[in-house]
Amino acid sequence: MENINRITSFNVDHDYIVPGMYISRMDGDITTYDLRTRRPNSDDFMDAVTMHSVEHMLATFARNSHMADKVIYFGPMGCRTGFYLLMRDVSNEEAYALVKDILKKTIDHDGEMFGASRKECGNYKELSLECAKAECSRYLSALLEREKLGKADFIYDKA
Repeated sequence: MENINRITSFNVDHDYIVPGMYISRMDGDITTYDLRTRRPNSDDFMDAVTMHSVEHMLATFARNSHMADKVIYFGPMGCRTGFYLLMRDVSNEEAYALVKDILKKTIDHDGEMFGASRKECGNYKELSLECAKAECSRYLSALLEREKLGKADFIYDKA
């Protein structure tokens, strides 16, 4: 059997991850941010509708922001405890400001769910703007709480 290297995200002790924004990895000029909305392994996972809805809203707002050309990818984690945001040539502070901005835009959004038609999405029936707003509100509160505690430093907590 070939030697398989453990991927970076498996080297983080998930027992200590709490909701926040972390640097997952850096590859040249691309930074992968771990937008952890839920505590891992706590049986408090996002349901499919919520995860899908947040993805539609935040990906759309990010790709329509003033930093659109810096956004490489936004998508959910399979474990349903957060999202990955990949950005090129930005400071952590710029990425953090963008995340807070797109969370607020989702919370304040007064229009339709983005990409909520059969022609635009492969599972358009499983979308809810209200679910997206609730999750974004919850996550923004967690980020602001970490700021108050002086822990908005993009570093995973350790034992």
